[in-house]
Amino acid sequence: MDKITRREFIKIGAGAALVTLLPKSLLNADKTAAPVIGVAEGDNSKLVKAAVDLVGGIDKFMKAGDVVCIKPNLSFASNIDCGATTNPAIVRQMVQLCLDAGASRIIVLDHTIHEATLCVERSRIEEAIIDKKVSLVTLQQERQYTDVDVPGGKELNRIQVAKAIQNADLLINMPTAKSHSATGVSLGLKSLMGLIWDRGYLHRVNLDRAIAELGTVIKPGLTVIDATRALTTGGPGGPGKTVVLNKVVAGIDPVAVDSYTVGIAQWYKKSWTGKQVKSIRAAADLGLGEIDTANMRIKQVKV
Repeated sequence: MDKITRREFIKIGAGAALVTLLPKSLLNADKTAAPVIGVAEGDNSKLVKAAVDLVGGIDKFMKAGDVVCIKPNLSFASNIDCGATTNPAIVRQMVQLCLDAGASRIIVLDHTIHEATLCVERSRIEEAIIDKKVSLVTLQQERQYTDVDVPGGKELNRIQVAKAIQNADLLINMPTAKSHSATGVSLGLKSLMGLIWDRGYLHRVNLDRAIAELGTVIKPGLTVIDATRALTTGGPGGPGKTVVLNKVVAGIDPVAVDSYTVGIAQWYKKSWTGKQVKSIRAAADLGLGEIDTANMRIKQVKV
C-alpha cells in the first residue's frame, strides 16, 4: 500500500494530541457569513456535481494531488432501495468529481455494523470503485484507529478515530437521509460514528450529546447528503417506509446541512425542524454550526 502523507496534527491542551480535521475551506471561512446550502433535485446522475457547484465547486475543497476520504453510510446489509445505505451511484459521482479535480488517492471507508462482506455486497459500493486510485476500506480492526482527546467533552474524553481520515487532505461525509430509532434522524453528524472504533460506547452514554462532541473532533470539509430516497420509518437499518425525493444536499456547515435536510421529509409521519432533533441542537449549542434555516443561504437547482 502506498504511504499517505500525514496531515499536521493540531495540538490542543498541554501535551494532548487532538487530531481535528480543518480543511482549507474551513480555515479561511468567514464565520459571520450565512452558511450556504446547495440543493440539487431531478436527474440522479447529475445531482452531486450540481449540488457541490452551488457551494463553490469541488476545486474549493481540494487541489490536484490531494488524498481524499469519502465516508458513505455502509453500516447495514440492506437492499440499496431501502435507503439505509448511501446510493453507490451518488458515491460514484463524488469519486469522479475528485478524480477529475486531480485527487492522487481516494479512500471510500466506513465501520460497518453488520458483517462487512455482506454490507459491501448489498450496498453495491464497489460500483463506486472506478479507478486504481480509488480503494474501499472497511474499518473492522482496532489497529486502524488511534486515540484522540476530546477537550471539554462531557460524554467523550478520548475516542479512537480512524487513522485514514487523519492522514487525508479532505474528508467528505456522504450519509444517506434516514430515520433512527434512538435519535429520530440519522444524517451527517450521526454518520461520523462510522469513523470511530467503539461506536457502541456512544449508546451507553448520552447519545445525542456524544454525537455532538464527536463533531468537535471530526470535521468534514464537505457534507453531501444522499436524499435521493429517504428511509422515513424503520431506520437506521430498515425496512421501513422509503420516500423518493431525488435530491442531494451539500454544504460546509455540518449543523446547517443536517438541520435543512430534516425539513425536506416527514420522519415517523411527523414534520420536524433541526431544533427538534437533540443531537443537532446539541451540536449547535457547542458552536459547530447554524441550526436556523432562516439564517442560511439556500441555493436550489433542478437538473
